[in-house]
Amino acid sequence: MTTAALPVGRTAGGALPLAGFGTAAGLALVTALRAPAGLAVLGLATFGILHNVLELRYVSGRFERILTGRFLALLLLLISGIVLCRLLPPAPGPRAAEILLTYGVLATACLYSLRPRPLLLAAATTVLVGAASVSLEFPAYHFVVLTHLHNLVPLLFLWEWSRALPRGRTVFLAVQCAWVLAIPALLLSGALDGWFAAGTATTDRLATAYTPPAWLHTSAGLRFVAVFAFLQTMHYVVWIWFLPRYAPDAAAAFDRRVPLLRGPRAWLLGCAVGAALAVLFATDYAQGKALYAAVASYHAYLEFPVLLMLVLGMAPGGSAVERTSRAAR
Repeated sequence: MTTAALPVGRTAGGALPLAGFGTAAGLALVTALRAPAGLAVLGLATFGILHNVLELRYVSGRFERILTGRFLALLLLLISGIVLCRLLPPAPGPRAAEILLTYGVLATACLYSLRPRPLLLAAATTVLVGAASVSLEFPAYHFVVLTHLHNLVPLLFLWEWSRALPRGRTVFLAVQCAWVLAIPALLLSGALDGWFAAGTATTDRLATAYTPPAWLHTSAGLRFVAVFAFLQTMHYVVWIWFLPRYAPDAAAAFDRRVPLLRGPRAWLLGCAVGAALAVLFATDYAQGKALYAAVASYHAYLEFPVLLMLVLGMAPGGSAVERTSRAAR
């Protein structure tokens, strides 16, 4: 990793980035307690598109030997179907189709990574079929879980990336687990309820998207909105600040792969499209949110097969990936 070239104290395991995570988590937590709806809405309008672009840059650069050939083409085809479902008027049909396409994305990852191990492939297929049946039976729960799961996945990317740290990995991972797991658990437990500001009509509307239906009309609604606002903010910290700064090798790989967006051009693209969408958010929030949800499908759904393949034993490089890459072409 090129982070070793940074001055001592500025490497990813050093004091400065850890202090950055701690400061960001503290500010995000205070704001999530006092103004969760504002943090969620303004954060999405301001940083949503930019973090989409930078996350896609990292994932496609870091995992360039996984995301290639026919495998990548099939993933993009399935995710484009999800985008179409999200552009259609909300209805049971498009929601069911999106669920099936979601599991199609996961099944594709299992097929390409477990093809040499048919027993494991059969077991994974059985699990996916069972999970898909549950999701189709309880679609509202499916989308709430998916929404929060997306904000948790940076921990897995940071865990995988941190393997190259020459020192300080344990402390680094402890800090990540603190904001990804411990603080949300604290919020959901009710331990911080006394610090919450009073709920608003906007908070109540957001709660329908971020709260399991069985708890929607309880005090848990405000807690889930706060958890979402906090994790979304930290999600942006990872993709907009930390990984662009401390994983330049992934950006360099992306530049080789997509020279049209090399260097600052990716940032300019994210800022320009984000500014245009922010105008739509300001004039028609519902329309802006629907359009963002559709566009964001590419970055949100592309990360899941990559993470699944890592869990199944794949790596950013190496013989296993080379075999998959060759088979995908």
